[in-house]
Amino acid sequence: PDLLSAVKALQPTGIIGVSGRGQMFTQPIVEKMAELNERPIVFALSNPTSNSECTAEEAYTWSDGRAIFASGSPFDPVEYKGKTYVPGQGNNSYIFPGVGLGVVAVKARHVPDEMFMAAARTLAQLVTEEDLAKGRVYPSLKRIREVSGAIGTAVAEVAFAKNLASIARPDDLPAYIEGQMFQPVYQYDS
Repeated sequence: PDLLSAVKALQPTGIIGVSGRGQMFTQPIVEKMAELNERPIVFALSNPTSNSECTAEEAYTWSDGRAIFASGSPFDPVEYKGKTYVPGQGNNSYIFPGVGLGVVAVKARHVPDEMFMAAARTLAQLVTEEDLAKGRVYPSLKRIREVSGAIGTAVAEVAFAKNLASIARPDDLPAYIEGQMFQPVYQYDS
């Protein structure tokens, strides 16, 4: 069966595109998702933009502004019925810097799946009501240092809990993690 038939039969709450084939989420598919769900999840994650399963504008328009949309490629904010929607870009810019920070900061000997679960939970907790009101499923990238620090701390907590850290536990783990972050400030003598 085709995707529309599958959506009709399975009645999913969300669809996730990772096929690399553009325009797979057609208007009838997104409209059916919106008929089935108050807030249909539409994740068009294929890259580059030309291979995205649908655009942010299509997802919001076809769902009457109700889609929870994320993409693998960047999309500009969308104006629909007087509201601005800010599409989330679901890529590794949120998770991997914090995971790397936490692992390196405590010199973890192993990186178990639990570290990635802790990173995902932490990222989810950092999404604000303001983010959700704007249609974002991730925090603003303007908060990436805060996000990376929180994820790094969560990853380090797992390392200590599983006895994987090669350093003694700092008294103030969040401050220690923040102190390990790269500071993009350069000093030079003239």
